[in-house]
This record gives sequence, structure tokens and C-alpha cells, in this order.
Amino acid sequence: MRKKILALLLAGLMVMSMAACGGNDSGNANDGSTGSNTPAADNGSSAADDSTSDTATGSYTIGICQLMEHEALDAATKGFQDALTDALGDSITYEYQNAQGDAATCATIINGFVSGGVDLILANATPALQAAAAGTSEIPILGTSVTEYGVALSIDDFDGTVGGNISGTSDLAPLAEQAAMIKEWLPDVQNIGLLYCSAEQNSQYQVDVVKAELEKLGCKATLYAFSDSNDLSAVCTTAASENEVLYVPTDNTAANNTGIIDNICRPAKVPVFCGEEGIARGCGVATLSISYYDLGRTTGEMAVSILNGKEDISAMPIAYTTVTKKYNADICEELGITVPEGYEAIETEEA
Repeated sequence: MRKKILALLLAGLMVMSMAACGGNDSGNANDGSTGSNTPAADNGSSAADDSTSDTATGSYTIGICQLMEHEALDAATKGFQDALTDALGDSITYEYQNAQGDAATCATIINGFVSGGVDLILANATPALQAAAAGTSEIPILGTSVTEYGVALSIDDFDGTVGGNISGTSDLAPLAEQAAMIKEWLPDVQNIGLLYCSAEQNSQYQVDVVKAELEKLGCKATLYAFSDSNDLSAVCTTAASENEVLYVPTDNTAANNTGIIDNICRPAKVPVFCGEEGIARGCGVATLSISYYDLGRTTGEMAVSILNGKEDISAMPIAYTTVTKKYNADICEELGITVPEGYEAIETEEA
């Protein structure tokens, strides 16, 4: 009799042990492989479909690596955060780090995000994106304020989708239209200098394209590269003395030093046409510009879809936004330049 009772007790213990093991296996199967709080991809189960529940109860940490402080990048970060806050409220915690214009610092920031196990990384500007791509192949990375992803990430035959753990938004303006814009404003112009930072791969890409487009329009286009803010003044002075007009692409170093460009070009009566509104506000005559705030919001909406498990980042194509024709009223008036139809004035800082 005792043997029968003992056997029954042992059998009961085995059943309880198997049930406990089964519960642990089920929990592991639903864990994300990155060690983050990002929900696993939809596998067809009812739990995976209930993204509303995940949004309401989940909490996420977003690492933001911004190359430097200037108007365009700041606006993109704000748009990104506003879109996430609108969708997910207080469930988002941000770890914001500014690299102060140093690519090596971007790498240090990204390594900190990876070791801290953030759920998603926003890489604001090309060096930040490059550092993030080198730092992790698992944590989702969204780029913004990046002009050309194929160039930035050395992807041959880029088809619009990076794949893997990277997607994002591009600030690429229509370069052929920007070249045509210069001739629209100044039909008789012949000599145009293209001023850009040689340390920024996407700036090189832009000026190469614009140069070719200007030459198609019968202009002589000359490249003037500066390595950083230290030699910008000397290079800009040379460019302004040798050309009727300057063109500055979407370039972070130029955007952070528009005062230098303006103090050289405006007294010399050399108009500057720009790749984006922030640079045009500081030193330019006109631009075909995107809204960096809107670009950031689009990136934030992409982040919401990733965190909710609604979209697979590896299949998300790079997103773009529309451009607007803008002009700098103060500089146009001072240089006596007539504004073509269809352009709207850039708001001043005081406004």
C-alpha cells in the first residue's frame, strides 16, 4: 500500500514539473532575440495581433544620436519625438545624445545605446547612421536627415530599401530642379561655385550631381571643398571671388556655419543658393527645401509601426517628403534680386 501511495505522489510531482517546464518554454518563444522590449514579429497568433494592448502596457527606450545642434537636425528630432508621443504617450523614454559634430563621438554614443539595450535607435545625420550600422545588426535603426542611403552605407545598386535592421527617411531634394532653380533666378549666370564639406559623403554626392546638371544647362560649375569649419572662410572667400553665384548643398557643417558664408558672400554681392531652408535662412537667396520637422514626424511614425510590430523594418523602404520653394526676403532685397513667382518667404527667427 505504501508503495502505491509513493508511486502516486511521484507521478504527481512529475506532472507538475513538466507543466512548469512547458510554461518556461512558451515564454522564451515569445521573447525578442535582441533582448529589447520591441514586440516580436506577427506570427499569426491573437496575442501578436493585439497591438493596442502592447501599446497600452509596453514601455520603450529610444536612443537618439544627433550629430550636432542646428536648426534642421533639431527640427527632425522634435518631429520624431512628437510623432511618438502622439501615438504612444508616456510609454516612451528618450536617451538623447549630441555628438557635437564629431563622428567618433557618434560611435561612442551608439555603443552606449547598444550596451544599455535600447529598443530602437534614431540616427540623426549620416555619421550617426554610419556609426549605428557599425554598432548593431539587431536593434532597429531609423535614420533621418540622411541624403542618400546607398552612398552613406556603401550599398551598390541601392534600390530604395536597406534591409536588415535599418530604414529611415531621406532629406534628398530634387537636385536637377535645384540646378534649374539657379538658372530660373539668374538666367544669364555662367560661373557657379559649389561649396561643400569634403568630410560629408552625401555632400560630395549632391555637388557631383548638381555640377553635372549645371553643365547640361551651359554653366561652368567648379567644386570648392572645405574639410571643416577651420578652413571654410578661406575656401569660401576664394569661391566667392572666382564665381558669380555659389551653391551650398544640404551640408551639416555649412548649416552650422552660415554666418561665415554670409559675412563673405553678401558684402561681395555673390548670391548663394542652398540645398535646404536652414542654410538659406542664414546665408542664402533661395532653396527648394523640405520640412525637417515633417521628415522627423514621418520617421517617428515609422518607429511606431516597428515598436507595435505592425511592420518589419527590413522591408521598409526609405521614405521621402515634398519640397517647397522658399526665398530669403532680406538678402534678396539687399542684393536687388527679383523673386520669381511661386516662391514663399522664409520665416525669420524673430517671427
